[in-house]
Amino acid sequence: MSKGNILVIDDEDIIRISCKRALMPEGFEVKTAQNGIEGLKMIGEEKFDVVLTDLKMPEIDGIEVLRLIKQRWAEIVVIIIIGYQTVDNAVKAIKLGAYDYIEKPFTPEGIVSVVCRALEDRKK
Repeated sequence: MSKGNILVIDDEDIIRISCKRALMPEGFEVKTAQNGIEGLKMIGEEKFDVVLTDLKMPEIDGIEVLRLIKQRWAEIVVIIIIGYQTVDNAVKAIKLGAYDYIEKPFTPEGIVSVVCRALEDRKK
């Protein structure tokens, strides 16, 4: 049985692959999208428990993805992936409803930990 359905939205192949490799062995179903438009389309078609989205992406950035998810699917937990850590971006994402953020480069243990914590907090 799956621990949860996760969507990873990132324009970098290595990030999508790394997240999948870290989360799947832990019992999560993991889907990936190359950009915000593709990710939002997938969310409209399938139920996700957690969305990990990169902050900096072409066309639609992670902040806009977060806004749209919280408007239409408030129950989805959103975790922002930040490549160029700035306190302003992290604070903005949290204020808009992100559960947390994780900095690149992250460890497999780090990504698993934040996803597990998010799902536990969601059950409360």
